Amino acid sequence: MAQTTQIAVLGAGPGGYAAAFYAADLGMQVILIGEDANPGGVCLYRGCIPSKALLHVAKVMDEASHASKWGISFTAPAVDVNKLRAYKQGVVDKLTSGLGTVARMRKVNFIQGRATLTGPKSLTVKTASGDEEIQFQHLILATGSSPTRIPSLSLDSPRMMDSTSALELPDVPKSLLVVGGGYIGLELGSVYATLGSKVSVVEMTGGLLPGADRDLVQPLEKRLKTLFASIMVNTKVVKVAEEKNGIRVTFEGEVAEKEQVFERVLVAIGRRPNSKVPGLEKTRVKVDAKGFIETDPQRRTAEPSIFAIGDVAGEPMLAHKASHEARVAVEAIAGHKAVFEPQAIPAVVFTDPEIAWCGLTEAQAKEQKLDVEVAKFPWGALSRAITIDRPDGLTKLVLEKSTGRVLGVGISGSGAGELIAEGVLAIEMGASAEDLKLTIHPHPTLSESVMESAEVFFGQSTHVYKPKKK
Repeated sequence: MAQTTQIAVLGAGPGGYAAAFYAADLGMQVILIGEDANPGGVCLYRGCIPSKALLHVAKVMDEASHASKWGISFTAPAVDVNKLRAYKQGVVDKLTSGLGTVARMRKVNFIQGRATLTGPKSLTVKTASGDEEIQFQHLILATGSSPTRIPSLSLDSPRMMDSTSALELPDVPKSLLVVGGGYIGLELGSVYATLGSKVSVVEMTGGLLPGADRDLVQPLEKRLKTLFASIMVNTKVVKVAEEKNGIRVTFEGEVAEKEQVFERVLVAIGRRPNSKVPGLEKTRVKVDAKGFIETDPQRRTAEPSIFAIGDVAGEPMLAHKASHEARVAVEAIAGHKAVFEPQAIPAVVFTDPEIAWCGLTEAQAKEQKLDVEVAKFPWGALSRAITIDRPDGLTKLVLEKSTGRVLGVGISGSGAGELIAEGVLAIEMGASAEDLKLTIHPHPTLSESVMESAEVFFGQSTHVYKPKKK
């Protein structure tokens, strides 16, 4: 007998389980389908969470190495890879098992298996105990994304890693090449470099973190030049071949040494949407040229009974964007007036220093021919940043010139990811530079940089003398 449900959710990541839990909170009958033992998806099992656990360890090691500047000396750290791997896995297990418990408390029927659509209102799930048939009124596709693969870099060797295998921390190689200077490559490269690998990064564009504000990238790039063995920009990998002692890589571009050998190679050139859902052709769901499932503002596809959220439904491919879309889709199914129309979606690069931004960047504002003014506050003038010996930061506001309305916020520095939410709220609420200036921030904190950036706009910053131009 087929199971019947009001909502079936395919994919149990941050978008999928958020949708299932919210639907259950609204009193709906829900079946959540995922391939792992508990909800969590790539983010919790093989992405956001394990990488942040390792980045935390890397930051502690880095701070310990610089403590001699403050009068405290430690012996060189000894890295126990097995214990480190166990710590990372413990974090993952705690969170995913907790989600399993919450799913049961909410009476969400979680099924572990692989699903195949059999029509616009039915699917089958291949489980360990056999196939299960499910009939639904509505389906939410939250199938996420996978690491992008390039045929020319496909080499059947354990020395070649993607983000998933790199997070397994098989060992700490003597040398590592990271292909791709985006956030995934820089985060994982930072971890391995701090653990002792000689890390090189190759990026085919002219700078690290393509698309990010150059003012924000500069403090990070300066720090990474001391952490990494080399950073090769305007350069691409054209060939890889395995040898006895590693992978021989052939480069093309602005690099002197065209062939180099590395013990391991990490390919981190982005992610692609998992839109090739088995049986999708039996529905009217449309997929665009980039592989994203097309949706309307309520996240409904061309098939009225099917919705799509998260990475599979378009850029930006961020967990928090998926979770927000989940609520919109569920509310639309429930008959509420809901659309996905955020004014700002924050993005965070969890390197050291962190980089975070929301709304328009300065370059985007210029492309749109908007009349804007930029206000910057350097962390070298921020007391809290100096007390923690991290003056390598910057807070930047992109403001509408005539009104001072906040159009974009960018922060580069220690803890930037924790600070950016204030910028998101400011943009969503239509706040102005004056609103930020008049909001009393606690002293001494890193958050004061937001207030002082707004004061810079008026030429009244307490700690930076920059008179307003007449």
